[in-house]
Amino acid sequence: MNASFLHHAFDSSFPENLDPKSIAYLNGEFLALENAKVSALDRGFLFADGIYEVVPVYRRKPFLWSNHLRRLVRSLAAIQLPSPLRDEDWTELVRQMIEHQAFDDQFIYLQITRGSAKRDHAFPKKVRPTVFAMATEFKRPSQVDRENGLKAITVGDERWLRCDIKSVALLGNVLARQQAVDQDAHEAILIRGDVVTEGASSNIWLVVDDELLGHPKDNLALEGIRYSLIEELAISCGLRLSLRKRSPADLARASEVLLSSATKELLAITSINQKPVGQGRPGPVFHQLREAYDRAIDMECPKAELSEAGSSAG
Repeated sequence: MNASFLHHAFDSSFPENLDPKSIAYLNGEFLALENAKVSALDRGFLFADGIYEVVPVYRRKPFLWSNHLRRLVRSLAAIQLPSPLRDEDWTELVRQMIEHQAFDDQFIYLQITRGSAKRDHAFPKKVRPTVFAMATEFKRPSQVDRENGLKAITVGDERWLRCDIKSVALLGNVLARQQAVDQDAHEAILIRGDVVTEGASSNIWLVVDDELLGHPKDNLALEGIRYSLIEELAISCGLRLSLRKRSPADLARASEVLLSSATKELLAITSINQKPVGQGRPGPVFHQLREAYDRAIDMECPKAELSEAGSSAG
């Protein structure tokens, strides 16, 4: 073996925009992120045997947390991993993670794996699951993205058949999203046979003949937390909504295409494969839903009001 390889000083710089001193959580302990280490035998590392959840926080309040918690528990059950914490303990963990961070808007990332054991495909016995959490600052979508929309491409959906599980096994999504990046696009819209399923990292919505179309709740797409929210907002806006399989033909004739995700919230897709969607700018359905989305955030995570003492001072 090449001696220079044995003595190579691997780059130990911390990932950009992550504070190595920020407080993370690992298996019952709050510690600096740079000190959060897991075994090389962790099944999340060896087999992607685990699930994750991403919780947006606005004004130091988690948004739609109860929905995130239900999905977390549902994903654990789907991979036959008993929840290592009770519901109230998960809630307390998220609360404490928020308190440990300086920023008001943030993302809480939760990951649970089956734990560390000898490398064997079968489930190990009497192994403690690995529970990890970290927080990053949440920079909301820019006004430019809201006004101009995003670019997308279409990509064949080559993932496994349990996309309803929020699994850490995301290589198919990673490769699809990279194809988009390589073509100067923001997202990849996945197509499985004759069905438009979802985006590489988002849910996709089509407006066809004045009807909002979402993918049905099945195993071919992840039911995003914004899924039920978009349904509620569509009803409140008086929009017709249908959850059914969408074809590439539906995508081609859609007057508007939207994406929803924790990181992107709700944005319009105004270009697909370098061709404009509709008029090539965010349309009326997007504007209706976007305003309703902002109101939902303000209702669940209201702006802090000045205290009586503070308002009378000065």
